[in-house]
Amino acid sequence: MRHDGRQLDELRPLRATRKFTGAAPGSVLIQAGRTTVLCTASVENSLPPWKAVADPALATGWLTAEYCMLPGSTSPRKRRERDKTDSRSTEIQRLIGRSLRAAIDFAALGARTLAIDCDVLEADGGTRTASITGAFLALCDAVASIRDQLPADRPVIVRSIAAVSVGVVAGEPVLDLDYVEDSQAEVDLNVVMTGQGEYVEVQGTAEGRPFSQTLLDAQLQLATLGIARLTQFQRDTLGNDWPGHLP
Repeated sequence: MRHDGRQLDELRPLRATRKFTGAAPGSVLIQAGRTTVLCTASVENSLPPWKAVADPALATGWLTAEYCMLPGSTSPRKRRERDKTDSRSTEIQRLIGRSLRAAIDFAALGARTLAIDCDVLEADGGTRTASITGAFLALCDAVASIRDQLPADRPVIVRSIAAVSVGVVAGEPVLDLDYVEDSQAEVDLNVVMTGQGEYVEVQGTAEGRPFSQTLLDAQLQLATLGIARLTQFQRDTLGNDWPGHLP
């Protein structure tokens, strides 16, 4: 039993509110315990200069991501990022971008950019993983908003993506760490996977002494369990709007 009463393999309570704001075609407020992230997905009918090609018919799309922790998301207050994104935020937004690009067929998307924004309203551990899980929901809504402009026989979203943290606390592998657990973890992993159980990215660190293959395998088994539950949560949240071609 953990400090908040959860079992070792239990996720924090999850909530997701779609269409939380009206400006972006995809907008989801996701909550994992106290961690709260606003994820939006916008569609831009343009490409970065380095993606430009002479023939628009041959253009393939792109996805970019930004991540920010708002000043009131932590205690003590985090300074607002003004002129330059800090190194942690830069690393996390690159992770979010890499993760969600694994979901997309860019040739089917065409000459468009999907812009993902993840703004942390409250941070209690697992902000990057909640951002990825919530941003996939926003991405689905954004792509659905331009369905009539896309090829009917070639889906843009080719797989679902979710992410979860695992770690070792007091010698025990645990799933979905909050801040209390993360701050004292002996091992800290962030795992991104598809809904079919394939790995997209694994970030892992021994916070003290090195850990064994057996302990790594135990954490990855927990992550696989967690991703399956998160994928079902995503399916339930989208309901009839879940991309019909996905398993």
